[in-house]
Amino acid sequence: MINKQDIIDLVDQFLLETESESFLVDVTVSRDNQIVVEIDNDEAVDIDECAAISQYIDQHMDRDKEDFELEVGSAGLTSPLKVLRQYAKFEGEEVEVLLRDGHKLTGTLGAADEEGFDLHWVTMEKVVDPATGKPSKKKQEVQHDEHLKHSDVNQVKYIINF
Repeated sequence: MINKQDIIDLVDQFLLETESESFLVDVTVSRDNQIVVEIDNDEAVDIDECAAISQYIDQHMDRDKEDFELEVGSAGLTSPLKVLRQYAKFEGEEVEVLLRDGHKLTGTLGAADEEGFDLHWVTMEKVVDPATGKPSKKKQEVQHDEHLKHSDVNQVKYIINF
Protein backbone atom coordinates (compact mmCIF):
# COMPACT_ATOMS: atom_id res chain seq x y z
CA MET A 1 0.00 0.00 0.00
CA ILE A 2 1.18 3.51 -0.82
CA ASN A 3 2.18 5.61 2.17
CA LYS A 4 0.23 8.89 2.41
CA GLN A 5 3.18 10.66 4.04
CA ASP A 6 5.37 9.82 1.02
CA ILE A 7 2.89 11.63 -1.24
CA ILE A 8 2.71 14.60 1.15
CA ASP A 9 6.52 14.79 1.16
CA LEU A 10 6.65 14.68 -2.66
CA VAL A 11 4.08 17.47 -3.04
CA ASP A 12 5.83 19.61 -0.40
CA GLN A 13 9.16 19.01 -2.16
CA PHE A 14 7.68 20.03 -5.54
CA LEU A 15 6.13 23.20 -4.10
CA LEU A 16 9.43 24.11 -2.43
CA GLU A 17 11.58 23.39 -5.50
CA THR A 18 9.32 25.41 -7.80
CA GLU A 19 8.85 28.21 -5.24
CA SER A 20 5.12 27.89 -5.82
CA GLU A 21 2.59 30.09 -4.07
CA SER A 22 0.25 27.08 -3.90
CA PHE A 23 -0.10 25.00 -0.76
CA LEU A 24 -1.14 21.46 0.07
CA VAL A 25 -4.65 21.06 1.46
CA ASP A 26 -5.15 17.31 1.61
CA VAL A 27 -3.95 13.93 0.38
CA THR A 28 -6.03 10.77 0.43
CA VAL A 29 -4.88 7.29 -0.51
CA SER A 30 -7.55 4.60 -0.82
CA ARG A 31 -7.00 0.88 -0.21
CA ASP A 32 -6.86 0.29 -3.96
CA ASN A 33 -4.16 2.98 -4.39
CA GLN A 34 -6.29 5.81 -5.69
CA ILE A 35 -4.37 8.95 -4.75
CA VAL A 36 -6.15 12.32 -4.58
CA VAL A 37 -4.10 15.46 -3.97
CA GLU A 38 -5.84 18.78 -3.23
CA ILE A 39 -3.92 22.04 -3.49
CA ASP A 40 -4.99 25.66 -3.09
CA ASN A 41 -3.55 29.09 -3.75
CA ASP A 42 -4.29 32.56 -2.41
CA GLU A 43 -5.08 33.61 -5.98
CA ALA A 44 -6.14 30.75 -8.26
CA VAL A 45 -4.86 27.23 -8.81
CA ASP A 46 -3.24 26.82 -12.22
CA ILE A 47 -4.21 23.64 -14.08
CA ASP A 48 -0.69 23.46 -15.50
CA GLU A 49 0.66 23.32 -11.95
CA CYS A 50 -1.71 20.45 -11.14
CA ALA A 51 -0.38 18.59 -14.19
CA ALA A 52 3.22 19.32 -13.16
CA ILE A 53 2.61 18.00 -9.63
CA SER A 54 1.02 14.88 -11.10
CA GLN A 55 4.05 14.31 -13.35
CA TYR A 56 6.43 14.95 -10.46
CA ILE A 57 4.71 12.36 -8.25
CA ASP A 58 4.58 9.88 -11.16
CA GLN A 59 8.32 10.32 -11.82
CA HIS A 60 9.19 9.70 -8.17
CA MET A 61 7.00 6.63 -7.67
CA ASP A 62 7.71 3.12 -8.94
CA ARG A 63 4.68 1.78 -10.84
CA ASP A 64 6.42 -1.58 -11.19
CA LYS A 65 6.45 -1.90 -7.41
CA GLU A 66 2.89 -0.63 -6.89
CA ASP A 67 0.36 0.56 -9.47
CA PHE A 68 -1.82 3.58 -8.62
CA GLU A 69 -4.34 6.09 -9.92
CA LEU A 70 -3.49 9.74 -9.38
CA GLU A 71 -5.65 12.87 -9.37
CA VAL A 72 -4.30 16.33 -8.57
CA GLY A 73 -6.74 19.21 -8.37
CA SER A 74 -7.87 22.39 -6.69
CA ALA A 75 -9.68 22.36 -3.36
CA GLY A 76 -12.44 24.38 -5.00
CA LEU A 77 -14.51 27.25 -3.63
CA THR A 78 -17.30 25.03 -2.33
CA SER A 79 -15.01 22.61 -0.50
CA PRO A 80 -14.77 22.81 3.29
CA LEU A 81 -11.78 24.69 4.70
CA LYS A 82 -9.17 22.21 5.93
CA VAL A 83 -5.93 24.07 6.65
CA LEU A 84 -5.10 27.35 8.40
CA ARG A 85 -3.88 29.00 5.22
CA GLN A 86 -7.37 28.59 3.75
CA TYR A 87 -8.84 30.29 6.82
CA ALA A 88 -6.42 33.20 6.26
CA LYS A 89 -7.40 33.30 2.58
CA PHE A 90 -11.09 33.72 3.46
CA GLU A 91 -10.68 36.02 6.49
CA GLY A 92 -13.32 38.77 6.28
CA GLU A 93 -15.51 36.69 3.96
CA GLU A 94 -18.92 35.14 4.62
CA VAL A 95 -18.81 31.48 5.65
CA GLU A 96 -21.20 28.77 6.73
CA VAL A 97 -20.21 26.86 9.86
CA LEU A 98 -21.71 23.49 10.73
CA LEU A 99 -21.16 22.74 14.40
CA ARG A 100 -20.79 19.19 15.74
CA ASP A 101 -24.06 19.63 17.68
CA GLY A 102 -25.92 20.16 14.38
CA HIS A 103 -26.34 23.94 14.57
CA LYS A 104 -25.50 25.99 11.49
CA LEU A 105 -24.09 29.52 11.69
CA THR A 106 -23.56 31.96 8.85
CA GLY A 107 -21.25 34.86 9.49
CA THR A 108 -17.99 36.65 8.76
CA LEU A 109 -14.79 34.71 9.28
CA GLY A 110 -12.22 36.37 11.49
CA ALA A 111 -8.68 35.43 12.48
CA ALA A 112 -7.83 31.75 12.88
CA ASP A 113 -5.19 29.83 14.78
CA GLU A 114 -4.40 26.21 15.63
CA GLU A 115 -7.16 26.15 18.28
CA GLY A 116 -10.01 27.74 16.35
CA PHE A 117 -11.29 30.85 14.60
CA ASP A 118 -13.29 34.01 15.21
CA LEU A 119 -16.79 34.30 13.77
CA HIS A 120 -19.08 37.33 13.70
CA TRP A 121 -22.77 36.72 13.01
CA VAL A 122 -26.13 38.39 13.55
CA THR A 123 -29.38 36.79 14.78
CA MET A 124 -32.87 38.10 15.33
CA GLU A 125 -33.90 37.51 18.96
CA LYS A 126 -36.30 38.73 21.59
CA VAL A 127 -34.12 40.75 23.95
CA VAL A 128 -34.76 41.26 27.65
CA ASP A 129 -35.20 44.93 28.56
CA PRO A 130 -32.71 45.56 31.40
CA ALA A 131 -35.01 48.20 32.98
CA THR A 132 -38.12 45.99 33.18
CA GLY A 133 -36.60 42.50 33.01
CA LYS A 134 -39.21 41.56 30.39
CA PRO A 135 -38.53 40.28 26.86
CA SER A 136 -39.24 42.62 23.97
CA LYS A 137 -42.32 41.99 21.84
CA LYS A 138 -40.37 42.26 18.59
CA LYS A 139 -37.17 40.50 17.68
CA GLN A 140 -34.09 42.66 17.41
CA GLU A 141 -30.72 42.23 15.76
CA VAL A 142 -28.18 40.73 18.15
CA GLN A 143 -24.48 40.80 17.25
CA HIS A 144 -22.40 37.74 18.15
CA ASP A 145 -18.60 37.52 18.19
CA GLU A 146 -17.13 34.24 19.31
CA HIS A 147 -13.93 32.24 19.03
CA LEU A 148 -15.05 28.79 17.92
CA LYS A 149 -12.82 25.78 18.56
CA HIS A 150 -12.00 23.58 15.59
CA SER A 151 -12.92 20.58 17.77
CA ASP A 152 -16.51 21.90 18.04
CA VAL A 153 -16.90 22.33 14.28
CA ASN A 154 -17.75 19.76 11.60
CA GLN A 155 -16.96 22.00 8.65
CA VAL A 156 -16.54 25.57 7.45
CA LYS A 157 -17.42 26.53 3.88
CA TYR A 158 -16.97 29.78 1.99
CA ILE A 159 -20.28 31.21 0.73
CA ILE A 160 -20.21 32.33 -2.87
CA ASN A 161 -22.24 35.53 -3.29
CA PHE A 162 -23.12 36.55 -6.81
